Amino acid sequence: MTNVTPLDYRAIDVDNHYYETIDSCTRHLPKEFKRRGVQMLTEGKRTFAVMGGVVNHFIPNPTFDPIIEPGCLDLLFRGEIPEGVDPASLMKVDRLPEHPEYQNRDARVNVLDKQNLETVFMLPTFACGVEEALKHDIDATMATVHAFNLWLDEDWGFDRPDHRILSAPIISLADPQKAIEEVEFVLGRGAKIVCVRPAPVPGLVKPRSLGDPVHDPVWARLAEAGVPVVFHLSDSGYLAIAALWGGKATFEGFGKKDPLEQVLLDDRAIHDSMASMIVHQVFTRHPNLKVASIENGSYFVYRLIKRLKKSANNAPYHYKEDPVEQLRNNVWIAPYYEDDVKLLAETIGVDKILFGSDWPHGEGLADPMAFTADIPQFPEFSAEDTRKVMRDNALTLLGVNVAASA
Repeated sequence: MTNVTPLDYRAIDVDNHYYETIDSCTRHLPKEFKRRGVQMLTEGKRTFAVMGGVVNHFIPNPTFDPIIEPGCLDLLFRGEIPEGVDPASLMKVDRLPEHPEYQNRDARVNVLDKQNLETVFMLPTFACGVEEALKHDIDATMATVHAFNLWLDEDWGFDRPDHRILSAPIISLADPQKAIEEVEFVLGRGAKIVCVRPAPVPGLVKPRSLGDPVHDPVWARLAEAGVPVVFHLSDSGYLAIAALWGGKATFEGFGKKDPLEQVLLDDRAIHDSMASMIVHQVFTRHPNLKVASIENGSYFVYRLIKRLKKSANNAPYHYKEDPVEQLRNNVWIAPYYEDDVKLLAETIGVDKILFGSDWPHGEGLADPMAFTADIPQFPEFSAEDTRKVMRDNALTLLGVNVAASA
């Protein structure tokens, strides 16, 4: 890895996380959903998350105390573990009370100043597993998501006057009518981004595509408001595929896993989600809708382009516009830091690449600015290209005039 590039401007990190307080899904949950939604049960020194009456292991330690250090798994994800070193030995832990910035907005803003970050997109950790766990109870799903969004606005704010932290409320499409009501609610509270799970949409009879026209009111409203949709890595239910091959059907955050799971699943959920948006004509019907793939890597892009080209060739009557161009026009990508950023720029254009550190997760970067070391150096990338990735492209995604904000 080359040296970190000093920046004479503050960056915008589109992949930051909080660690939810233990009441994030329960503080505002109506009493009638207490047993159907999320519960926190303590047994001795252990606290368990129970969702829909079932113990859930998406986050095995929902108190987040202790929690692993930011960036401690860097070598693992770069594939650079020294020979003979046990990957488990890389994991180091922090005590939550020593890091108020993980759960407190004011403390986090102070950290942003030290990290040379102007603005961050703040995304869920624990809540990324809620929709899959509750997918068989749509009313409980919608009630829990709304309760979570109330907590999020209360503790972090969707957007406050300083614009330092843009927190992404969750929008579940499981109930189309309640989904548009939730969109109106979060827009009314000032949300500048929303988070949608990259997964098939649960339904009362059968799952639906993200591109099903029943969801058009949501996409139309977000396009009208200029509020982009963030598709962030979540429990998308894809372990059902691993189960077909003898693996586990439910997600577990830690512990030894069958390596076949990663080979089978990897970035399949985001690939399929973007395919459903494009092939089922969401961007044709809503050309101003902007979406971003965050913490899903970038290698799915190449497979998706190949398959979109083939589909358009085989079924030209279906496509009113070039599906590959819709990917390039409507979709922004935040690559993993270990990805080939140069190849991504050559494929979709440098204007569609976003910087995300995944801070403070263990698989992210300990220092967000270390991302600049993974951006190609001049002459492959100019200083202007680096600025686009580290700042300006995020502003364009948000609909902010780059020149006016310089």
